Amino acid sequence: MKRILLVVVFVILLVVFVVIILRDRSHTPPIVDHPNSIAELQKLSLGDFEQWILMRGNDRDNPVLLWLHGGPGSSQMPVAHALDKELEKEFIVVHYDQRGAGKSNTDDFDESTMVYEQFLSDVHELTQYLKKRFNTEKIFILGHSWGTQIALEMASRFPSDYHACISVGQVVNQALSHQIAHTWLLETLQKENKSRDLEKLKQLGDPPYTDHKTFVTFIQMVDRYKGSFDVGFASLGWMALQSPEYSVKDLLRWLKGSNRGSGVMWDEDQYRNFNAMKDIPSVSIPLYFLQGKDDYNTPLSAVERYYEVLDAPKGKHLIVFESSAHTPFFAEPQKFSSTLFAIKEDVI
Repeated sequence: MKRILLVVVFVILLVVFVVIILRDRSHTPPIVDHPNSIAELQKLSLGDFEQWILMRGNDRDNPVLLWLHGGPGSSQMPVAHALDKELEKEFIVVHYDQRGAGKSNTDDFDESTMVYEQFLSDVHELTQYLKKRFNTEKIFILGHSWGTQIALEMASRFPSDYHACISVGQVVNQALSHQIAHTWLLETLQKENKSRDLEKLKQLGDPPYTDHKTFVTFIQMVDRYKGSFDVGFASLGWMALQSPEYSVKDLLRWLKGSNRGSGVMWDEDQYRNFNAMKDIPSVSIPLYFLQGKDDYNTPLSAVERYYEVLDAPKGKHLIVFESSAHTPFFAEPQKFSSTLFAIKEDVI
């Protein structure tokens, strides 16, 4: 009888524990010793769907930096606490969980709304909110990976909204990127005598990869041979677990959105057949490309081709991170922060 009672008590305590950790207790801690600081985690209605933003900075009078994450679905917010301390000194850093990503990947989320133009509309709406909120005519826009497509579109369509466009791992053209990455991966596998993966690559066939599942398998191989993320999943997960802005439920939403990735949008022409060289040949605000030398997710050589033909009357700059692949903010955080500070001084 006593043993049964102990089991019952244990089960009750376990249930209580699970309920507590799954409850949304997320918050963003205040920035102390800076009386004009801002630290807010906020839900906004964008495109008739509630989405989350995180705003942090030591001084509300600093310029706004809107960071658009990659994916689609790979929110940057759960690792912001580990990366942004330096940036918060010079910017109001705004991280935004796009629809279907992280905290914005709620149980009632409709995947069919993941449409290219809807993402652009959401960001335009968010930009207007931030301009009004901080009483400024312009903000900085930064895109990483998939986020570079949105950022470049915003810079092209609404140049008066932005001081400059900062691109980290610029998406240029998927077919071109697949071909460059395939050549590199094949050479790497041959050099390292990886017969099993050579056979796997052969089975995938030649690029471009029009089937989403095939593309995912390919890009996972690129990542495994250090051509994409500069940190392992374990390190990334450990950072995310320590995020005060994310509850356990949010982390599960983050994983779900990341695993969904671009699958929903894969057959949309504007997404998969995006070609920066044809679609956006000119941008009338300053453009900064921050590119990892060893990036084969969005290869440096593809960015260089775009850079050569891009018409940018207000200036274009290509900054190569020699010790980085697709995520220089992980691999070279000090250089990344100092580069953004230099861009701020250059533009304002």
